Parts: sequence; structure tokens; C-alpha cells
Amino acid sequence: MQSKRHVRGSLFAEYVRMIRRRKDIDWTSLLGPDDGALVSSTIVRDAWYPMDAFERLGNAIFDAIAAGDLERVRLWGRFSASEQALIHPTLVAPRDPVESINRFRVLRSTWFDFDALEVSMLHDDESKIFIAYHMGAKAEEAASWQTLGFFEGLVELAGATDVDARFAQRTWAGDARTLVSLRWRSGS
Repeated sequence: MQSKRHVRGSLFAEYVRMIRRRKDIDWTSLLGPDDGALVSSTIVRDAWYPMDAFERLGNAIFDAIAAGDLERVRLWGRFSASEQALIHPTLVAPRDPVESINRFRVLRSTWFDFDALEVSMLHDDESKIFIAYHMGAKAEEAASWQTLGFFEGLVELAGATDVDARFAQRTWAGDARTLVSLRWRSGS
């Protein structure tokens, strides 16, 4: 059965690169043959890849590389903001966190073919972002921490200081949805 949700190759490639770099890990014991074939294939940046495969790769990375440490996942999310800014040079508006988040809104639909992320509120020094990847609890939590880190990194790249990002709601803790509360001070 084919996944109904998809992720763009530019994001899928991040997971594949992480797996390929760690030759010391026996990935065949963590991934099924179909996922192994995807990891071995050429990832096309603009192609769509199944979200369920993305989830399985993410779970394997979380267990084998991050060792279940959500802070490591968050830091990787911060780093991935820089990687995505290189791939998408218009993502970051210098000295303008609000415009950078607006630019993210435009790019978001090119990364997922479903409403994975929604910027529900955006002001000069704060934003609220809903997250709904529709994955299992373990993957949803890890992906949400990665996303929280991504937004921290994004606004910092845009010149924000004193960034405070936290979960106001968490599906894995029983809330109806996941909500990131993001605050910052604009740099001079």
C-alpha cells in the first residue's frame, strides 16, 4: 500500500545522508529492504517520497544516532535550518524573523503534500506553530523536537536574539494537538 502523505526529496535527502555517513551502524538490522533500497538510490531533491518511509528512517536515526536524546534532535533541527537556507536561498530574510517565517509558509507546501505545519499566529516578536505529521507517537515527538529546533535556527539566522521556543501543547503527552510557542527579540 502506498503512503498517502509525502515529503519532498530535499528533506528526505537529509535523513539519507545521515544514514549513509554512519557506516559503523548496521542499518540492515534497523531498516527493511524497501527502505534500504531507498537509502541506496539517488534521491531527487524535487521528487516526492513516502512519509511512512520518512518516519521509519527517522525512527532508525533517532535510535541509532541520537540514542533517544531529544536535545540532540533539537540541535540537529537548528542545524537543518542552515542547510535548508543553503538549498533555498530566499528562505532567510536578513534582520527580519517575521518575513523569514512568512517565507517558510510559502516553502512549507513544497516540502509536504499535506498540512504538516501551520503558522497560526505571527507577530513582531512571537509565533505559534501547529505541528501534525500524523506519525506514531515516538516519531511525532522526535519530529516535533526537530521542528522546534528548526524554527529556533530559522529566526536566529534572520537576526533574532534571546530565542525561546517551547511546546505549549504536545500530542504525545495527551493534548489534542502539538503547538510550538516561539518568542524572540529582534536584533539591531
